[in-house]
Amino acid sequence: MNLIQEFNKLHSSKEILFLGNAWDLLSALTLEKVGFKAIGTTSWGIANSFGYADGELIDFERHLGVIKTITANVKIPVTADIEAGYGEDKETIIENVLRTADVGVAGINIEDSLKKQMVLRTMNEHCTLLSAIRMALDNHGYQDFYINARTDTYFQTENPFYETVNRAKAYVESGASGIFVPGMIDYDEIKEITMTIHAPINVLSLPELTNCHVLQELGVQRFSFGNALSDKIISFLDSNAAQLMELQDTSLLYDY
Repeated sequence: MNLIQEFNKLHSSKEILFLGNAWDLLSALTLEKVGFKAIGTTSWGIANSFGYADGELIDFERHLGVIKTITANVKIPVTADIEAGYGEDKETIIENVLRTADVGVAGINIEDSLKKQMVLRTMNEHCTLLSAIRMALDNHGYQDFYINARTDTYFQTENPFYETVNRAKAYVESGASGIFVPGMIDYDEIKEITMTIHAPINVLSLPELTNCHVLQELGVQRFSFGNALSDKIISFLDSNAAQLMELQDTSLLYDY
């Protein structure tokens, strides 16, 4: 079984896929060491590690280099967050997807929000893009490559639930393997969408949404925490660096 097949199988297990989100090699190796079955890169975390904000501000070559380093050094499946595709046109986005597949990932996250306009692609535009991505992957030997179609309806629209369902159905019909709905936190809505969409649903950890076992009961098949772990590490670093400067004493560094 190759990594793409293994990653797909993790989405059909009776157990929810709890995905560990990494932003560099050390974080990826740590997640693998403690037992996560798959890793997802976090574009936010990668951008922050180079001093950038999220939103495709980091050069794609640098972003891809981090992904390549991770895939070359872990044995578990890796899925790459490539935001909206790092391109202004379909051809560039497809090329970036193929280049990402070439470094050994088992899947991608690709979202329907645009970075410069801060709006959603139209449903038809995104469906056309997903279909083209699926065809290109198939034609280059990446059958069953996992396309996690992220929809940002809960960040970009009012009363987003029915827009989310409509987009999710269309995205699956256009070749998406699964649907990622960050921002959805209402249990009734989560349960309804898992029953309505015939593909694995991925939700994002938020302060109101944290428990794998609860989400599994609601029918969720994939749970990820995005940049939350990266943010926590940065907060820890800030706090300890500030204490070092204030106290002029390094004893706190040895308090494990």
